[in-house]
Amino acid sequence: MRYESHIVLREDKQLIVLTHLSQLVVFVIGFGSLILPLILWLVNKDKVYQMDEHGKHIVNFQLSILIYTIICIPLVFIGIGILGILALLVISLVFPIINAVKASNGETPKYPLSLSFIS
Repeated sequence: MRYESHIVLREDKQLIVLTHLSQLVVFVIGFGSLILPLILWLVNKDKVYQMDEHGKHIVNFQLSILIYTIICIPLVFIGIGILGILALLVISLVFPIINAVKASNGETPKYPLSLSFIS
């Protein structure tokens, strides 16, 4: 257990790992890559040590991916959008897995192309 601001937070690396991996739900059901981790973060950010930090990184990453995807859609008509969408798909698959492994080792996540909406 960790103490932050006189509140006892429990350590739960498994839940943090699950929150990173929950982004991959989009590859199973087609949506939810922002919704599921957002819910997990909001419910547990004041209960689990480091959940707030990890959750912010995940939500910033998912919002950034959403914006980049919206930008790529009209670019499909000139050909470059397809490459952008494919690159975003690969990034959206690979980095949640990499950061889940980092989280299990107690490391801070790093998501590429992530804009800072929530700090």
